[in-house]
Amino acid sequence: MTKRSLDKETKPSKRQQSTTPAPSSFETPESCFQPKLWTNKFQQDLSLEIKQSKPYQWGTIKELMNDDLLRQVRKEILSQIHFTEKETDIYKVFQSGDLANLSGLDWDDLSRLPYLFQLRNAIYSQEFRDVISTVTGCGKLSGSKTDMSINTYTKGCHLLTHDDVIGSRRVSFILYLPDPDRIWKEQYGGGLRLYPSIVPNVPHTDHHAKLVPQFNQIAFFNVQPGLSFHDVEEVREDKQRLSIQGWFHIPQKGEDGYIEGEQQETEAKSTLQQLQSKQLQEFDFPKPIRLQFPQEEIKSLTTPSTTLFQQDIEYLSKYINVKYLSTPNLFQLRRLFLNESIIELSDFLQPKYSDVLSTIIRDFELNSPSPTKSTDIAHPWKCAIPPHKHRFMYIDGTSSFPITQSAIEFRNNIGPQEYPNFSQVPTSNEVDAKLVEIANLFKSMSFKKWLKTLTSFVTTSDQILIRRFRPGIDFTLGTTIPNDVTLTPKDENVLLEATLNITPSAANPKNWKDVGGYELCVETTTTTKDEDEEEDAPEKAEKEVEEEEDDDDDPAIYKAGSADSLLYGGPCRFNVLTLMLRDSSVLKFIKYVSINAKGSRWDLSCQWNVREENENDEKVSKDNDNDGNDKNDEEKNGEEED
Repeated sequence: MTKRSLDKETKPSKRQQSTTPAPSSFETPESCFQPKLWTNKFQQDLSLEIKQSKPYQWGTIKELMNDDLLRQVRKEILSQIHFTEKETDIYKVFQSGDLANLSGLDWDDLSRLPYLFQLRNAIYSQEFRDVISTVTGCGKLSGSKTDMSINTYTKGCHLLTHDDVIGSRRVSFILYLPDPDRIWKEQYGGGLRLYPSIVPNVPHTDHHAKLVPQFNQIAFFNVQPGLSFHDVEEVREDKQRLSIQGWFHIPQKGEDGYIEGEQQETEAKSTLQQLQSKQLQEFDFPKPIRLQFPQEEIKSLTTPSTTLFQQDIEYLSKYINVKYLSTPNLFQLRRLFLNESIIELSDFLQPKYSDVLSTIIRDFELNSPSPTKSTDIAHPWKCAIPPHKHRFMYIDGTSSFPITQSAIEFRNNIGPQEYPNFSQVPTSNEVDAKLVEIANLFKSMSFKKWLKTLTSFVTTSDQILIRRFRPGIDFTLGTTIPNDVTLTPKDENVLLEATLNITPSAANPKNWKDVGGYELCVETTTTTKDEDEEEDAPEKAEKEVEEEEDDDDDPAIYKAGSADSLLYGGPCRFNVLTLMLRDSSVLKFIKYVSINAKGSRWDLSCQWNVREENENDEKVSKDNDNDGNDKNDEEKNGEEED
């Protein structure tokens, strides 16, 4: 597979920049800001606005800085700062280095950035920190711990949902520097969107408020564990959304307001720990529950003489390309799969069936705009939550429910404990009917026998999801599966996974160049975790965009320098089935689909527990059955996996 290089650099322009220090008129903090900022009335009015704001307390100030100063800062950034494009599962953005170390630069370097240096000093001055403390009610802020970086978002750039809870951060702020002589229009994208929470740590999938950024405008909010969820909307047009992102931290030792142990207490509330909470698992949908097959079915599949009979071939050939049904081809593919643990089958569906499928999906997308809010999604489709882990539409063969705290708690604790049944799924259009038909194919005994012939593994449980990833909305962030995925003692500690990519607009690869929607698997070096615990990558990826750290070995950053960790990269395509054996070391995600994609990404995602074929396999004992049922119950009650 071709190595993916996504790090690009934008070099400063060659325009001459003055090397003289900032004018004396900007040497005091007060002179760097608009005079209105220092009046009691302005601060009182702003404080009231913040207290009444939704979905959580946040504020914004237009025309914050002295206009001449900020224009000079923007010129310095464009002429003197290098930007590197970085892309992970959670973001795509051009980043500069950390601005916290400006004080450590020698004069030759610092003389190139006098206005930027002045701006940083003004923002972290006692005077401005006092204003922020007053209007937010956040308490004292550190002046010694500075934390700023410059980001530029161009067409296609985005940052997905997160809450900024890392370390000792107390207030988050973004100072916007787009073209000062042009209005930044809402249709350009790049808005700051704020999300309410269903319960703490679980953001709603739809945003409540959006700020369209303008030059010399700042947005800020208290960093609140489990509440301050926000994202940066994708930039839709060829415009440059330049901004300075930063944080005010709690006072450090020796500073006014320092409290012994406060930083340790704050760090203990990290979002990574919150993501591992029982509460989050309860509000995670679709839940990773694989339905165990009847023992008689498993026993018949385990028999070495299990073969595809004529009636199996006749049924499968209605859907599957005949080249994947011949015994010689299957055994050749089997050798490849056993050597590589992964295989791609192009033109998987037989031509007549795939042509019909392509046509009806294309027509459906042209004539039926995709829902943009979770409340617009109608059964049998549902919306995956929470959005700091994943968001997509799916059909799982079960009944629908509203995304509210009471409805979810009822479903988890009291409601009907139903099994998926695609045969009973109501379908109101041709697309849904065809997709459900394929799901029923994957659940058929004939398909399970075909899987065994191809992979040599006996499937013992399954979860089938029909998925749709809408442009400008949907994605999955990187997750691994638990260290122990077995449901019975005879299961192998791996999952057999399949993705049937059926995206008609991706039949022409040019349509999906640089618009996301690809599936990526990377090898992790994660330390061992508890068996029932899933490794989630959202906050790990969040740290990468918000903290100065060495990310060369991070598997979520897929660039030329770390491509050795890349195990599989599958672009969005049509009529391609990917089969892989996956263990707990493999992190997997579907990249956010750009608003500029030609259509939705459509697929079927499948997981099976498997065991090896065994000639002497006997009926599973009652004790083993009970063990498996116990583990299945545990998984239903909170185990997470991708």
